[in-house]
Amino acid sequence: MRIIVTNNPMVREKCTGRDVLEFHDTDYLGVLTAVRDRIHLGHVLLTHPLSGSVKPGETFYKTVVISAEKGVLDENSLSLIEQSIQTCVKFKASVMKKEWNGKILADFQLIDYSLIFG
Repeated sequence: MRIIVTNNPMVREKCTGRDVLEFHDTDYLGVLTAVRDRIHLGHVLLTHPLSGSVKPGETFYKTVVISAEKGVLDENSLSLIEQSIQTCVKFKASVMKKEWNGKILADFQLIDYSLIFG
């Protein structure tokens, strides 16, 4: 079993089965922060927080998969999520907020969904 942390409505709609869905009504950085909080509780990253070729600041949606099981703090997961948060902050600071229409948002949802579920 895995925990899927996301802000993507498409993932929320289509995610079924053995995975646990944790939906956050937030932005890309908010998802990464929620993942970091889970890592501090002992969860481990199962997917890279910056997967895909769409940079933070160029999309609104992000999905990250972590372990359902908790153990001791995984230093590699913590380091990776902290670096990802720093990268996200850097890109968001350099890109003005864009107003995307529904078609573009749907495309970003599909890209994010495809990165996790193929």
